[in-house]
Amino acid sequence: MSGVIQGFGVIATIVLVGYLIGRAGVLGESGREVLTRLSFYVGTPALLLQMLSESDVLVLFSVPLLVTALSTFAAAGLFVLVGVLRRWNIRRTTIGALCSSYVNAGNLGIPIAVYVLGDASLVAPVMLFQLLVLTPIGLTVIDFAQGERRTSVWLRILAPFRNPIVICSLLGVAISLSGWRIPAPVLEPLTLLGHLSVPTVLLAFGISLRGSTIPAVGDERWPVLLSVGLKSVVHPVIAWAIGAGLFGLQGAPLFAAVVISALPAAQNLFVYASHYNVGVRLARDSILLSTILCVPVLFTVTALLG
Repeated sequence: MSGVIQGFGVIATIVLVGYLIGRAGVLGESGREVLTRLSFYVGTPALLLQMLSESDVLVLFSVPLLVTALSTFAAAGLFVLVGVLRRWNIRRTTIGALCSSYVNAGNLGIPIAVYVLGDASLVAPVMLFQLLVLTPIGLTVIDFAQGERRTSVWLRILAPFRNPIVICSLLGVAISLSGWRIPAPVLEPLTLLGHLSVPTVLLAFGISLRGSTIPAVGDERWPVLLSVGLKSVVHPVIAWAIGAGLFGLQGAPLFAAVVISALPAAQNLFVYASHYNVGVRLARDSILLSTILCVPVLFTVTALLG
């Protein structure tokens, strides 16, 4: 489990640096907003374009990924159901649903796949599924729901396709399917810009922790606790039930599906929440708490199924 500890250590260190930057006021009052906008408009689109253009999107068609996809939609659907019953805002409910199901397949998924599962390629289909399916669905709902009544339905439908993350994801898939490869003179600066994505997100996340209480008080407390419970406990349990009961998975494939589903909420959800200025504390607290709980959850899963 050294890879798990190492992955958590890297993330915690950068978040701590962000927290110290926030306390010292190095970037001023708008530091967090600048970093999240930099990640949303530059770092993350560049990273997705580079990753997806070099990936094999055909790996999406596999039984283990189907288990992950079904369990993901089930966990998100449970949050949406509670949100509908409690009459929560649509956009905030969408952020909560993503926090309940969207796993940190990059920062933590890769080292965990290497050291726990023994194969880094196991997280690639999950990353593609989240980038090509979950992200467009989530951002489309948020974009559509935030439209003013005076805005035409046609403009609201087209809003997601003005989103740089969606645009670069679709462009990356198109390049991958075409078999064309981005020339090195273009790929190198694109890769360099993509390296901005993760550190800027983690630094902004650290800055947001200054003066905060965990979990958030007031209206955010129960959505946070619900999303964390779904992400940390319910999601992996559903993955196990679907994998073993519906598809008859056993051994390593079942273990991999449950481990991946037990990963915490991804940090890029904080970028989405910050950019749209909706559910920011919900996203921040859900990510932080699910990341902390991920350690005992992974050890439990490993003891039971490993």
